[in-house]
Amino acid sequence: MKAIKIKMKHCCAYSQDVCDIDSIYMDATNSYWKKAEVYDFLKRYPKSIQVNIPPYPFLIPAVSSTGEKYVRSEANHTSADNLLKLPRE
Repeated sequence: MKAIKIKMKHCCAYSQDVCDIDSIYMDATNSYWKKAEVYDFLKRYPKSIQVNIPPYPFLIPAVSSTGEKYVRSEANHTSADNLLKLPRE
């Protein structure tokens, strides 16, 4: 499954913080999933979702210092998280 695009939280359209992502569009279901839903899915099925940008890193579940569930992409040679490079709606 691939993450195709993202929706940011209200007033965070240009944020470069993965915690500000509201939902992620998945190609397999042709729908947006809230980031907590993606987190829960990845806890059950690790390495099952990739970002649709080369080198196609996998999404990883994470929890913020305030206890908020979110996801990020695996680290690679780029400085910014590849998830934030997806088109935004």
